[in-house]
Amino acid sequence: MSKQNFPPGWDEQRVREVLAHYENQSEDEQFAEIEAAREAEEITMMAVPTELAPEVRALIARKQSA
Repeated sequence: MSKQNFPPGWDEQRVREVLAHYENQSEDEQFAEIEAAREAEEITMMAVPTELAPEVRALIARKQSA
């Protein structure tokens, strides 16, 4: 089996916790989380062409590590 690579600051336990959070959410909780993100003033949601997604992720990662 190959070694797992995680983003900086992440490990297998954190990944499992995030998965458990989303897998155990009710539909109402999912909806409330999406609506809260849509209404947050410091967040902008937009559609990005799939082929540009890796570049957008890299840009966000660079900004967060700066």
